[in-house]
Amino acid sequence: MSNVSQNYDVIVLGGGAAGLMCAMTAGQRGRRVLVIELSNKVGKKILMSGGGRCNFTNLDVSSDNFICDNPHFVKSALSQYSQWDFINLVDKHSIPYHEKTLGQLFCDKSAKDILALLLNECAAVNVEIKLNCEVLSVLEEADEQAYKLSTSGGVFSCQSLVVATGGLSIPTLGGASGFGYKLAEQFGLDVSKTEASLVPFTLTGQWHEFAKALSGVSLEVSASVPSKNFQENMLFTHRGISGPAILQLSNYWHLGETISIDLSPNKLLYETLLAQKKLAVKATISSTLTSVFPKSLVQELQAAFWPRYTTAQLKEISDSDLQEISEQLHHWQITPSGTEGYRTAEVTRGGVSVEKISSKTMQVEGQTGLFVIGEVLDVVGHLGGFNFQWAWSSGYVAGTYA
Repeated sequence: MSNVSQNYDVIVLGGGAAGLMCAMTAGQRGRRVLVIELSNKVGKKILMSGGGRCNFTNLDVSSDNFICDNPHFVKSALSQYSQWDFINLVDKHSIPYHEKTLGQLFCDKSAKDILALLLNECAAVNVEIKLNCEVLSVLEEADEQAYKLSTSGGVFSCQSLVVATGGLSIPTLGGASGFGYKLAEQFGLDVSKTEASLVPFTLTGQWHEFAKALSGVSLEVSASVPSKNFQENMLFTHRGISGPAILQLSNYWHLGETISIDLSPNKLLYETLLAQKKLAVKATISSTLTSVFPKSLVQELQAAFWPRYTTAQLKEISDSDLQEISEQLHHWQITPSGTEGYRTAEVTRGGVSVEKISSKTMQVEGQTGLFVIGEVLDVVGHLGGFNFQWAWSSGYVAGTYA
């Protein structure tokens, strides 16, 4: 391996959504750009996202859709490059897309269209991409106001170095090395505890068996922790619970915390049971609730919440007992044993603290030419295209100033 340094204006570490957006933006300014990617392909997470359709942004984006120690940090980047800017770029490339629910935009055909857009934009401004390349060390050359990188593919130097290495989620994609966190610490940045997020919960004991028996069944619920509530679909799995409501809640949940689930957020069950008690002579709790829940769920709920009233008619059950059962279904309390971890997590919660990052440029304060963007930062978005929008916005901003 030659020790002769190859010089670039900008080197971007990581060929994901944020890294490619940054590279193309810097290239459009006439900068000579190199993207260094650890794995054998760029944009792997883009390709697998949204079931292969890529939920690339959301029609309704605000700082409220993001979790960060500094709630104002994301505002500048989101205003400099909004969802409408990325939608215009998608339109420019004639990529067909549709709104699914809650403002979520997906490709009609394939996530490959979004990756092709980024790669075409990069190619148009001569961005170079080096795959299967591991960064071994990064040194600051203060005399030359440059950064020198020793890698498995050679020695490179640059004026501006952009850390876009992503988080620890989905390690099977090959890029979740944690290198970005180590590099941040090398340059004096704090790194907060990292955890899997936007991830299914696992259950143990009675509720694990309950969920396992219902694997594949979904319904709309309202799921909450003390600080947050989400009303969307929940899916039972053979390990526990998943679905949009649960993934959203995982952004706010901490190990050991109990969650509350309203299994019928749109219909008061006590009123439903009382109405049937007056109307139908032979109605039971189970026969009544099959109009609200899937039959398989009613069977499991019966075993868990009203086993002594399996065959009893509603007229034989006191109103107070019906109310108690209803309350249990509206406030199902469970304590997850954990999550499925990084293996299935869509994002990483925690990461490089934004305390010393300029929200206007993404440059590290007091460290000329060093930028940090995307998921490696301690910024996590809600489910629904918000994490991609953070990648586009933070990538664009860094590419504008790098």
